[in-house]
Amino acid sequence: MPRPTAAQLAYGSATVIVSTIAMLLLSQTSTGLGVAVVSAAALALGLLVALTVPAPKRRGRHAARTGAGAPPASTAGAAPGTGAPEPRTASAEHPVHH
Repeated sequence: MPRPTAAQLAYGSATVIVSTIAMLLLSQTSTGLGVAVVSAAALALGLLVALTVPAPKRRGRHAARTGAGAPPASTAGAAPGTGAPEPRTASAEHPVHH
């Protein structure tokens, strides 16, 4: 199971705190059993909210690759000058001046 994100922790915690205060004020309970029921309901609601927050989609180099690191089929066999970017080499990026 993946770790919860910061958004999931924040939304879940805020839901627990706000719903606990709201339910305690609305129910006007003063018994230990009433407080325990309200607290359990608030925890369940917070867990539900935390689990329904959408997980972020992965971005970056690893998400863009297809297969086992192969380039996409549209640029693999493209001829130079057809609009497809040419692969950059180390010598093209760092020219050596003597």
